[in-house]
Amino acid sequence: MDSQSDSTSATESEPLASAGTGERFSITTRDVSLWYGDFQALFDVTVNVRPGIITGLIGPSGCGKTTLLRSFNRINETYGNVTTKGEIRILNKNIYDDNVSLSELRKSVGMVFQRPNPLPISIYENIIFGLRVHSKRGDLSRKLKDEVVESSLREVKLWDDVKDNLKMRATRLTLEQQQKLCIARLLPLKPRVILMDEPCSALDAGGIERVEELIRSLREKATILVVTHNMAQARRATDECIYMLMGKIVEHASTQDLFLNPKSKDTEMYIEGRYG
Repeated sequence: MDSQSDSTSATESEPLASAGTGERFSITTRDVSLWYGDFQALFDVTVNVRPGIITGLIGPSGCGKTTLLRSFNRINETYGNVTTKGEIRILNKNIYDDNVSLSELRKSVGMVFQRPNPLPISIYENIIFGLRVHSKRGDLSRKLKDEVVESSLREVKLWDDVKDNLKMRATRLTLEQQQKLCIARLLPLKPRVILMDEPCSALDAGGIERVEELIRSLREKATILVVTHNMAQARRATDECIYMLMGKIVEHASTQDLFLNPKSKDTEMYIEGRYG
């Protein structure tokens, strides 16, 4: 696989969710390297990510963890002049196969960003936005939309707060509510993988606790990868951790083993706060 920018066009698209039921790993990479122009950000990354758990990506700033995360839905390519080599398989489907469109990929692999990014439309329309994009005209009845909105907001524990104000502009919500809404916006599409890039960094302590609880509640429905700089958060909110340094994976283990018995001196120095 060798991609340049957003140039790979799909033929007839195939949902990723149809290609990996019962697989041992939700994500596998083999010798993935990535360049932004002449700058190499990832070096021969090989990793397996298991379903049904929360996997943390940790490491000092600039180590490549966000680049790796964004490789899984090919969003890096939107920046232009990006070259990727190696193989990335999600739900046992190579995401660079000709019959995998970017639209289908990003339907199955949802993304939550560091700063909440609700659309500047109503709460109600935020929730059904993805369904509108991926559904044929006339497929969405008012009853179905109402049910989807309520169930999605209930799942993120936001329904009671907003049920009487669904027409309110979503950007008027608190930051915590906005981030919950951004997660709820993914749920109608039933993503099999959810990528989270520092999802709690804009929140206060109470908001962090509640969003972490929400993330844990979703792990049986989707494979979840979380980038975090917060070692306390990584320790309490993830099941496995991948430690990266200078674009390479140094160590991948259960969170407990990585924090209590790191095999690499580099990992030990980082989690003890001696650099990064």
